[in-house]
Amino acid sequence: MSSSPADEPVAPLAGGGGLVRVRFDLGYDGTDFSGWARQPSRRTVCGVLEDTLSMVLREDVVLTVAGRTDAGVHASGQVAHADLPAEVDVEGLPKRLARALPADVRVFAARVVPGAFDARFSALRRHYEYRVSDAAFGAHPLRRLDTLSWPRPLDVGAMNVAAELLLGEHDFCAFCKRREGATTIRELQRLELVRAASDGVITAFVSADAFCHSMVRSLVGALLAVGEGRKAVEWPSSLLSLSGRASGVTVAPAHGLCLVRVDFPGDSELGARAGVTRRVRTLSG
Repeated sequence: MSSSPADEPVAPLAGGGGLVRVRFDLGYDGTDFSGWARQPSRRTVCGVLEDTLSMVLREDVVLTVAGRTDAGVHASGQVAHADLPAEVDVEGLPKRLARALPADVRVFAARVVPGAFDARFSALRRHYEYRVSDAAFGAHPLRRLDTLSWPRPLDVGAMNVAAELLLGEHDFCAFCKRREGATTIRELQRLELVRAASDGVITAFVSADAFCHSMVRSLVGALLAVGEGRKAVEWPSSLLSLSGRASGVTVAPAHGLCLVRVDFPGDSELGARAGVTRRVRTLSG
């Protein structure tokens, strides 16, 4: 995703003109997208949204997003922001965009927010869900695009024991693809697997203050190895002592993953939260 002045507080209005900061709540089916971030000659969520907004508003629009999802990953609770001319009918944007956007991406709501709001840096935590079916027939045909079919039975109890050992603040470099200058220290706040009584589908609920590249899918991949009995319950947490990516962790396929919610603080705490998030994190103790 390209950087822009949208990462900074919006300029104050002067005489009714100027810009306002707008929050967009949106969702997309990631199947036919090469992820969120713009890439040359590839169809991306950011590219489609920015191009459509720019066409509808006849203004160049640049979006800042809460979580830059990878190729094939879905979202039902993604959040982004942009600075738009003050005269734009913000509440009417979802309806206008519905007529112009392709069917696999939708803006559910748009509203003016304080200038200190930053979809990326003001976020308190992100919530993901990963769906897996270990039924003999695989995933239900109507859910095949958002549910992983697993060919062997999975022990959810063992997976949850392994998951609990991963909770807390750690350096998750063993589960991440490193990016130059980026920290891999994160606070994993929830990692829980629940098998639905209705259809037997296993959902992994994953929440953290932030995620590094491929972290959720790597955690799920490690837990799948535990669930089918190939690895001991202590194995995933033992990888936290590594200083680099673990070669034995298989990254789970993208299509089972969905960003479902992003939490933000109250308006009075937005600026302070952004300041905390921008700091380079180190492990305490």
